[in-house]
Amino acid sequence: MSKEEEKNKPTCFVVMPISDVHGYDSGHFGRVYEHLLRPAIIDAGYTPIRADDTTKTDYIVVGIIQQIVQAEMVVCDFSAKNPNVMYELGIRHAFGKPVTLIKDRKTDKVFDIQGLRYTEYDESLRIDSVQKDVSKISSSIKETAASKVGSINSVVQLAGIKAAEVPAGQTVSADTQLLLSAIATLERRIESQESPQKQQRFFSTANDKTIFSDGTEASLGADVFDGNANLIGTLIDIHPADEKIFIQQPNGKVIPYSAYSIKARGLSTIPF
Repeated sequence: MSKEEEKNKPTCFVVMPISDVHGYDSGHFGRVYEHLLRPAIIDAGYTPIRADDTTKTDYIVVGIIQQIVQAEMVVCDFSAKNPNVMYELGIRHAFGKPVTLIKDRKTDKVFDIQGLRYTEYDESLRIDSVQKDVSKISSSIKETAASKVGSINSVVQLAGIKAAEVPAGQTVSADTQLLLSAIATLERRIESQESPQKQQRFFSTANDKTIFSDGTEASLGADVFDGNANLIGTLIDIHPADEKIFIQQPNGKVIPYSAYSIKARGLSTIPF
């Protein structure tokens, strides 16, 4: 989908766990988004956007709330029963806006919303199950969008409570914008001082390849060496969404490397 096409499509905001969650592999929900939710949302005719896509705003919390309330559609993945996800779902429900609920098979039903419709997916992300689940989630989004206004898929509506409304022409004052901008600037300064190495990337990933800082490229199966020309092991997996690669050492142990980790400095496919 081109950028111009994305502009002309309604937006679908994805509410889901962003950070790693206990009981799941590192980067699991990043892969759920990239391989399952994005394709399903695009197939349903929407432009997908997630919380970490709102970092271009001055204050990320403001951007998230705006998307929750204003997006034409929201997909909420309440897998792992993440409290932030449930909070954001509550905001969406309060405004009576359409939301498509999904969860993985390993997550138990949530008591407070167990009476609402939801779609399950296979958390293993096997290629055969992903294809089926993309189709199921896409269909659920389309069905939610086609539902009549006021159809019951919200706790607020089940309780017979009138949905909240956004006042017409509501804007943030100049003073508030200045304050939020100052807070965001301060947060960025603190983060850069606490984690200076985070700003430096030691490799990038593109088209199933890893490009190291010395310009060498590694495909799956390539030998990878450290800065002292010592063989580390073989590149066996690449996770572009998480900016991580996985190298299997000669002893069989698999080691993850983050693009921002200091231990990734000097990696190369050339042994000198």
